[in-house]
Amino acid sequence: MQEITLSLPCVSRMVSVDVLESTQELAQELALQGCEPNTLVLAYEQTQGRDREGKPWPAARGGVYFTLVLYPAKTEQAEQSASAAAAWAVAQALKELFGFKTKTTSAGDVKVWNAKTKNWQKIAGVLCQSVVSLDGRICLLLGVGVHVNNRLPPASAAASVKKLLGREIDPEWVLQETLDIFWKKYTFSQQ
Repeated sequence: MQEITLSLPCVSRMVSVDVLESTQELAQELALQGCEPNTLVLAYEQTQGRDREGKPWPAARGGVYFTLVLYPAKTEQAEQSASAAAAWAVAQALKELFGFKTKTTSAGDVKVWNAKTKNWQKIAGVLCQSVVSLDGRICLLLGVGVHVNNRLPPASAAASVKKLLGREIDPEWVLQETLDIFWKKYTFSQQ
């Protein structure tokens, strides 16, 4: 585990691990220990990523996977609000950075239009869970996974930025833009 510096003004602490079982699990450990608000756990590969139903979610090398530990000011419907804000932020980031046509689902998925196959493909997912820290604070574990440079089979129902553009992209660029957009929407919802 290493601390890295990346220009993310709203992140108080970043823990970066190249390969991790699950950013959600490490973030939960940190939250239960009372970590500071806005701690970010970042990985570039997860070996045991999962979706909202607990099913395995492909999180192979090449993507950007993170969990943000939030202590919401408003706890009523906080999970739903944060999850929607994160999915919207990913969709907006992909639209702004690459001109992709995107949409979100109520399940927290982000889909992108693939003009070659003429269908919507999943490119990202959001998972938000509440936990109570040792000091009694409610915190949210906002997990996000985006297929950036992932190698996907040609017939895959999923997409990656690399698959759509035909070239690799710096995953931290996607992370930076997503968090910038997320903070604006999330901060507004907490007022």
